[in-house]
Amino acid sequence: SLNEKQREAASHDKGPILVIAGAGTGKTRVLTHRIAYLIESGKSMPWEVLAITFTNKAAAEMKERIAKLIDYSIDKMWIGTFHSICVRILRRFIDRIGYDKSFTIYDTDDQKIVIKDCIKELDLDPKIYNFNNIRSLISNEKNNRNTPDNYIKDNYNNFAKRNMGEVYAL
Repeated sequence: SLNEKQREAASHDKGPILVIAGAGTGKTRVLTHRIAYLIESGKSMPWEVLAITFTNKAAAEMKERIAKLIDYSIDKMWIGTFHSICVRILRRFIDRIGYDKSFTIYDTDDQKIVIKDCIKELDLDPKIYNFNNIRSLISNEKNNRNTPDNYIKDNYNNFAKRNMGEVYAL
């Protein structure tokens, strides 16, 4: 099912290989066959595989294809999206930096609910203190490693910013 160039790439075993090809040319097929080749030939163990893609659909497709090609379980392989692989790493090691392994990651809808609840609890006008502005503020402050308390302290004389800081604090 692979052409000569694809077979050459899939069976390359002298280190990494870069495959550059257009859409629909079989890159995923080459990648899945390469993973299968490395495992079946004993050059890699299943738990040594890390295959990262951008979408859940592509990750599921990759897992399905590899499962059909090898005689091993794919359960110990690290195949997924950037986000799913990072979550897996965090779940495994986050306790080493003092966080609980049972953390929850909030998507945009979850964030919207929590922020709107905070706005309501603080009796703020949702037309003035809207979700996008507050979410952006919280994201920026977290990226700058600025705590809610510090943000409030730094903006104490600005009524609107102080209120946004109160939402951040909740």
